[in-house]
Amino acid sequence: MNKFPAWLNTLVLLILLAGCLFALPNLYGSVDAIQIASTDDAPYAEDKLDEFVAAVTAAGVSPQASYLQDGRVVMRFDSVDGQEIAAEALKDAYSREASVAKTLAPALPDWMRKLGFRPMSLGLDLRGGVYVLLEVDMNTAIQSRLAGYEQSFDDRLREARIRHRVDIDGDTVKVRLTSPEDLERARDIIGRADQDLLIVDGADGKSMTVRMSAAQIQERQDFAIEQNLTTLRNRVNQLGVAEPLVQREGVDRIVVQLPGVQDPNQVIDILKATATIEFRMVDPSGDEPGSRRYAGRGEEPSQVLKRKVIASGDQIIDARMGQDQGRPIVSITLDSAGGESMLETTMNNLKKPMSTVFIETTRETITRNGVEEQLTTRTEEIISTATIQGVFKDRFQISGLAAGEAAELALLLRAGALAAPVYPIDERTIGPSLGQDNIDRGFNAIKIGFLAVIVFMAIYYRAFGLIADVALFSNLVFIVALLSILGASLTLPGIAGIVLTVGMAVDANVLIFERIREELSGGASPQAAIDSGYGKALSSIVDANVTTLIAAIVLFALGTGPIKGFAITLLLGIITSMFTAIVGTRTIVNLVWGGRKLESLPV
Repeated sequence: MNKFPAWLNTLVLLILLAGCLFALPNLYGSVDAIQIASTDDAPYAEDKLDEFVAAVTAAGVSPQASYLQDGRVVMRFDSVDGQEIAAEALKDAYSREASVAKTLAPALPDWMRKLGFRPMSLGLDLRGGVYVLLEVDMNTAIQSRLAGYEQSFDDRLREARIRHRVDIDGDTVKVRLTSPEDLERARDIIGRADQDLLIVDGADGKSMTVRMSAAQIQERQDFAIEQNLTTLRNRVNQLGVAEPLVQREGVDRIVVQLPGVQDPNQVIDILKATATIEFRMVDPSGDEPGSRRYAGRGEEPSQVLKRKVIASGDQIIDARMGQDQGRPIVSITLDSAGGESMLETTMNNLKKPMSTVFIETTRETITRNGVEEQLTTRTEEIISTATIQGVFKDRFQISGLAAGEAAELALLLRAGALAAPVYPIDERTIGPSLGQDNIDRGFNAIKIGFLAVIVFMAIYYRAFGLIADVALFSNLVFIVALLSILGASLTLPGIAGIVLTVGMAVDANVLIFERIREELSGGASPQAAIDSGYGKALSSIVDANVTTLIAAIVLFALGTGPIKGFAITLLLGIITSMFTAIVGTRTIVNLVWGGRKLESLPV
């Protein structure tokens, strides 16, 4: 009685060894490092790694280790000074082709890194780094959608040969006709453009007001958030920042956390940058409806441009910085819709001028009558005007920018245009010392709780208590191993979840051991008491843990940020504690006392 087959004992042992192996990388800690990513997102090869190492060595420092990871170059250093010197040397030599980020990297041996083992990542509150809270300008998101309706209505009514004027008025689009007889037909045309629009006829009988419905406004706001999330993730990835967290918070805010980043200025500037471009035809006569004058940048003259946008930043799928006769250029690739529009425009406008408009939105705080107000400024400047010499579609070049502007614009366009401007409302740089202090406090809490439980179990349940202590230690190992395998970030709330798990993990063994005591008191033999203890306590253990498991799943599904961190560790802790408390301890008990004639049990 109470003997597991050899294959089951072996399986439990292999699972324990695997847990120890995957948890092992967490013992090595992190060191100062730099990470280098190509600005065109192309993976680096070994020859480029050697070139970067040579550049750093020439600057007077030697990396502790250097290697390729996910197509990027990582260099580890023994000191912050070495990291600083290497980062500056690489930025000076490769500013146009590479993004250099100062960060922290795990100090793993080469054999462990090559096998793919990695430690669990630490959240911003533990590792230090950059925290940015961004507010999405929802009003601009709605206005950009109204601008799309304005151009669509204008094109449709012109094709139907209805004389008209279309203008944006606040949060509505005003459509004015010259003849009342055209009102019914114009309403049908606009209604077919989007059936959800709300159309109200004007009192004069020859105008109408078009308004977005509440559902459309909500849909547009959600789109702006989701598009900006995607764009910001792309920007962070192209900067070479490791383990970023970009997520929505509330109705109109986005949280960006960059653990380990020690040089926040460039990252913050790229995150909040709103630069994009539009391509418009020049209106030489200056009297076409909707045309207006745009200022020129530098020596570029001002021009009157047509209202219709040929292509814009959100239709750009690739952008690369280059050189043409010593001048910085950005090579553009459009998506299919933008390419078709550009093809049609160039076919119909040979030998006519087309301008590239650079657009940037900024916000500043001003004080008016003693009250602080947010002033939003939209700058639109012509950076280049060129005559269309031939027909082209989705590939062409733009010029008129300085080298730094061209590199930044290429990165922004390649990462995708923001659906609406974002403005930082909270920026914090958390130092590594604060993160280490949080780590020390959190792990001290785990140690104290762990030791207290170990001492209590050993005194109260004797040898069986020591077996429960082994299971408790194994449970911690499994939690760390699973966090490492899943790539989940450990945060302060996550540590709280582990501390809670330590206290809860022995509950199952307490139920089992108390049941064994009851069976022994009732006159059962030691072997029968062990079998009954594990068998009869199982249903109570499962019920108690399943209810907690449901709560953890709900917290993970509905929570954000810190709540998710707590839920993940609690969820993993429940699963691992069920295994260690039931299967793990039963395996040891069976190996020590199973299949033997016993007079008593040390429980």
